[in-house]
Amino acid sequence: QVQLVESGGGLVQAGGSLRLSCAVSGRTFSGYAMGWFRQAPGKEREFVAVITGSGHRTLYADSVKGRFTVSRDNAKNTVYLQMNSLKPEDTAVYYCAAGPWTTRGDLYDYWGQGTQVTVSS
Repeated sequence: QVQLVESGGGLVQAGGSLRLSCAVSGRTFSGYAMGWFRQAPGKEREFVAVITGSGHRTLYADSVKGRFTVSRDNAKNTVYLQMNSLKPEDTAVYYCAAGPWTTRGDLYDYWGQGTQVTVSS
């Protein structure tokens, strides 16, 4: 069984930065692509970023491209989401997920519990 635990969320002013972490249990971490998704109140979950198991390839939603960076440390079984130049519209619960290389959340195998990110204007 694979378990994911996110951390690093919080309250930040617009223009600020946060780094989210997602610690993954299990011995097959490098075998999974890791995705980040978010869900704002009253909205559907949306794709944010994904990174391959090797960490050599990444993909971002247009809304975060150039501001967010996804990375992973396979020795630590952890994936990160560095978020810079945050905007109020980035406010959401952020989730990490383990699964195939895809932007479709319904295809991921495992999910974390989520961490709240709130950006004040």
